[in-house]
Amino acid sequence: MLTATRREWNELYVFFALLAQGILTLGDAEGNPTGRTLPIARIVRQEHDGTRRYTVEPSEVHVKGEVMDARFPREDFATVAALILDALRRCREDEIEAPEGVEGFLDALKIYDMEARTDDRTDFYITFHDDTFPSMGFRIYSRLCTMNPILDGGRTANLKFEQTGIRFSQPAVNKINYTDDPDNPSEVARRMLYIESMGGVLKYSDVAEKIFRSNLCLIDLNFPRVLAEMIRVMHLDNITSVAELTEIIEDKNPLKIKEELIRKHLYYRYKIKEFLLALALGMRPAKLYNGTDSAVAGFVMVDAQGRMRAYRKTERQIFADYLFTHTRLEKGHPEQDKYGYLER
Repeated sequence: MLTATRREWNELYVFFALLAQGILTLGDAEGNPTGRTLPIARIVRQEHDGTRRYTVEPSEVHVKGEVMDARFPREDFATVAALILDALRRCREDEIEAPEGVEGFLDALKIYDMEARTDDRTDFYITFHDDTFPSMGFRIYSRLCTMNPILDGGRTANLKFEQTGIRFSQPAVNKINYTDDPDNPSEVARRMLYIESMGGVLKYSDVAEKIFRSNLCLIDLNFPRVLAEMIRVMHLDNITSVAELTEIIEDKNPLKIKEELIRKHLYYRYKIKEFLLALALGMRPAKLYNGTDSAVAGFVMVDAQGRMRAYRKTERQIFADYLFTHTRLEKGHPEQDKYGYLER
């Protein structure tokens, strides 16, 4: 019996559902459908045998690749998509067996890679309307499975704080860092509170990776300081919503700028939205970013019911507002990502 992860089944569900529906619904800043749809002419996906084109016709899907040229009824894609969605909603395990009839359909399509093979972070390319329109690369983000982050964690994404106010001995440092649960993110807040209770002061110092520092400074020369304050609040107050954290930053005003700039020009909100857009469209911690967008031109968002909404960089404000409202910071594993420790 064929088994695959939730993420793999989710990608196939979205792919098949789009081919069956033949349209992609656009979403608003709150994640609701706007009533506007884009007719899908073709979806291009990387398969095991190279690039394959799935052209949407009135009643069929024309599948053409280097070693394949066949047609399949669109209703078959709808049936299989429904079976996969039902399995995703019923089963809570990460590994899910293929529903009856799905494996045979995949064999007929000669789809052997559940997730598309790609080096540009896209899941597939969609051509809307007809061939006179350029194809657009999309990434899938779904509540039916664990989502990939729009900013990868790890050492290259770490920020550094300088500890002043008191000088700790090496045994004291070892005591602060010691834990029976090194992968528990709550240990980071415990250490921060302990340092402050002893008279220590943690102040933003630098970005651990110089490339990431430069990338952040492209948003604003002081943006790393803003991001560091957001992360501090996240750990100490356990608030993860970017929108909520931004409200707190507006009150704290870590850059000590004029109130008019904060309240009328929405300075901090604007910078955060620019940062989120940059992440969505190409910025990565250890890769030089100069403002040029990557191959990713938009997201296909899937809710817990399997309903899809699209966001495109061509509708920049809606995309930015959606990201601002729906993005959360995530606490990584301290041991794995090498953060949250006091060091000399």
